[in-house]
Amino acid sequence: MILQVVYCNHQTADLSLRERLAFPADRLTQAYGELRSRFPRAEAVVLSTCNRIELYTAQESPDDAPSHRELAEFFADFHNIPINEFIEDFLERTGPDAVRHLFQVASSLDSMVLGEPQIVTQVKDAYRHAQENDACGPLTHAMFQGAIRVSGRVRTETKLVEGRVSIASVAVGEFGKSIFDRFDDKLVLIIGAGEMAEETLRYLKSEGVREIVIVNRSPERAAKLATEFEGATTQPIETLDEWLGKADVIVSTTGATQPVVDVARFKAVRKLSSRKPVFILDLGAPRDFAPEVGSIDDNVFLYDIDDLEATCERNRKARAREIDAALKIIDEETDGFMQEVYHRATGPIIKRLREGWHEISMEEFARLRNRLSHLDDADLDTIQQSVARIVNKLLHPPLEALRQEARDGTPHGLLDAMKRLFHLDR
Repeated sequence: MILQVVYCNHQTADLSLRERLAFPADRLTQAYGELRSRFPRAEAVVLSTCNRIELYTAQESPDDAPSHRELAEFFADFHNIPINEFIEDFLERTGPDAVRHLFQVASSLDSMVLGEPQIVTQVKDAYRHAQENDACGPLTHAMFQGAIRVSGRVRTETKLVEGRVSIASVAVGEFGKSIFDRFDDKLVLIIGAGEMAEETLRYLKSEGVREIVIVNRSPERAAKLATEFEGATTQPIETLDEWLGKADVIVSTTGATQPVVDVARFKAVRKLSSRKPVFILDLGAPRDFAPEVGSIDDNVFLYDIDDLEATCERNRKARAREIDAALKIIDEETDGFMQEVYHRATGPIIKRLREGWHEISMEEFARLRNRLSHLDDADLDTIQQSVARIVNKLLHPPLEALRQEARDGTPHGLLDAMKRLFHLDR
């Protein structure tokens, strides 16, 4: 059984590369179709967020496992990106390391903001999308269900989530407060109406924000979000430029494939806004604001996801003790998961070997009993028990070797050898 993941994330690749390798929701079905075509015997789950792009694959036979290079070629062809532009940032983990990586991701230990709660929802969504596209199988089912369970343990058994743990809370709390002393007198513009927008609004409300305008391409989604927050109203997408000029704080979370606001557009807005200070938090992936917008004038403060890294690193150091506790849980769960996987790989072989040898011993004992009809039942029982003990002692060395090798990984070589030696493929 082969478990693997190929990925790039905020630690290994710039946002500009992650944007190009990301899988928009409306292209996931196409991606899974291409994966099935290339790797028909592989299970697959795609996890694509603003901070990471990961592809988990699993297969029963090592002969069916796509190589690191083959998976990179899938990314290159699907996104029309030359492979040499990202292969060095395209990492791979296999076996227990792949499982441990997923468990760490789901538990937010691998997140830019340590302990942030969004990632487990994103893992659940990725798993659901894979199920909807018939891309999962027994191994990926077990992996992702395990990851969700481990995330729950980490959240309840450690203090990892205490304090500012979400991207929005850290961004507004750290960056926003370096620009504005207060938020209760600020006009906040939200572009987008998804989960990130909702979470950002919740934090802003806790900071005292009273005036909120939501602009989204879907008026229905904007209206639904606005009903959940006192003081929030919606405006048509056609009025975006007007509100860009009026807002003190702009939070953009659309996930559009191209920048929503380029330099020329925002320059025109600034001419009508008296160039007052404006805090722009671009949480889109790909980015909603062209990076050059931040250089238009000295009162434009533009931050994107990558700008959060330094703050998040301080967050991580402050929670070092909780990280150790979480890693202990993850190591424990990884070991248990892999033992179950190895048992699945070796269990059928052990069962067939035991059944085959004991069947032979019973056949031989039946022949012996016919020749020793003068013995009473007690003597025959003694002989039968002795034959069973001999079989068990003969089986012990190969089965113990199989178990020992399984503790260190799936024992493909030994399994294949035992199948050939004992004719278990017949």
